[in-house]
Amino acid sequence: MTISDDLWKEEPASTDKSVEATNNGSIQTSNNEDLEEEDGLEDEIDLEDEESPEGSSRDRRRSRTPRTYPASSFSDALEIGTAIYEHAGAKIRRLTLLEKIGRSPTSSATRQMITNSGKYGITKGSYSAEHLELTPEGLTIFDEAKSPREILQAKFDLAISKIPPFKKLYDEYAGKRLAAQEVMRDFLRESQERIDDFKECIDFFIVNVKDLNLLRTIGGAETLIQIEQALEELPSKYTERNAQPVVIQRIDPESPNARTQLTTSVWDSICFYITPIGTEDSEERKHSDLFLSSLVEPAVSELNLRVVRADKIGQQGLITAQIIEHVKSSRLVIIDLSFLNPNVFYEMALRHACRMPVVHIIRKADPIPFDVSQSRCIVIDNTDIYSFVPKIQTYQAEIATQARKAIEDPEHRGNPITVFYPKFWNIDKSISDNSNVEDS
Repeated sequence: MTISDDLWKEEPASTDKSVEATNNGSIQTSNNEDLEEEDGLEDEIDLEDEESPEGSSRDRRRSRTPRTYPASSFSDALEIGTAIYEHAGAKIRRLTLLEKIGRSPTSSATRQMITNSGKYGITKGSYSAEHLELTPEGLTIFDEAKSPREILQAKFDLAISKIPPFKKLYDEYAGKRLAAQEVMRDFLRESQERIDDFKECIDFFIVNVKDLNLLRTIGGAETLIQIEQALEELPSKYTERNAQPVVIQRIDPESPNARTQLTTSVWDSICFYITPIGTEDSEERKHSDLFLSSLVEPAVSELNLRVVRADKIGQQGLITAQIIEHVKSSRLVIIDLSFLNPNVFYEMALRHACRMPVVHIIRKADPIPFDVSQSRCIVIDNTDIYSFVPKIQTYQAEIATQARKAIEDPEHRGNPITVFYPKFWNIDKSISDNSNVEDS
């Protein structure tokens, strides 16, 4: 399948072309109206959280350069394709699919998700199309009858090769040590890539190559290996594989709690870091300080968030009103499950119950507890300095990518309560109704 250059052509959003698949699987440009609408949506989502400079007009704000890459990582964009394959095999009515996965067809997050899937070439059909279906490459990556080599090649083509800035970065650094983000940013600028948010673009690239297992620690440095090497390491024929569980969040779109709206306040600038703290000079304190300064703070700095840890707001060891308020009200919460600390799990449960944006991380030495094992969790190998240091930039990119996803897509919170028991939030109403009946 060949993606037309028109899809990524840098034109004003109102003149972009859309992508539709022809019978032979190649993508041609058509349906201008659909993609114009999608590009307009993307600009609108990007600008929702930006403050408008004094004296600026909305028209001026909407003149920002259209993205030349999807607005998510490849793994996050797989949700629509996964659902199509699970429920229909290849093609399904859009509204039927969204009903099955508990997504509101009118939410901007759902529309963006469909747009990202289309821009990666996983699916075809816009967010207003009657049907959504897998492209030939999209079908390949979900087909368990395909060999591991075929699947990896298809994923690489979609996640890297056909995304202009990602392909440039891969071609430049394949077989080399992964450069610092500032170096990659300068390279993209010199290659005439018109990108508004270089950090976001590079974060997505790093997460994509990591998910494809193209990042390896070689000679003490994080190295981007060539796709040919990764393919040679895989069997060329089909091998029996254990299917990975696919967790699709189901939210009642009619529920008044389906979307939690954050009020504009001081909380909008706070990222609360829930972590085992321990006493001075304890292993837990050293661990928390290291993750805070090396990973968490750098990862969320570009999101204009200030990181707060519990020992900075209240008396250590007590679940104070201040801590609970931070758990409940902060725009983002990053939860470190390392050491399997009971206080951390208590505060995590409170945050899950609030259905607010959350990112989970854990050190490699600890097992991910079963109850949260199906929620996405970033595993960090800090076994020794030689394992940890080369991957710091990759871990920062993973945390930043998941943080953006959590904030921008409030229907994709992915905690066990929303996944397995979305009626949890109706319990208070049921108790209240029963109480009223008894009183009468």
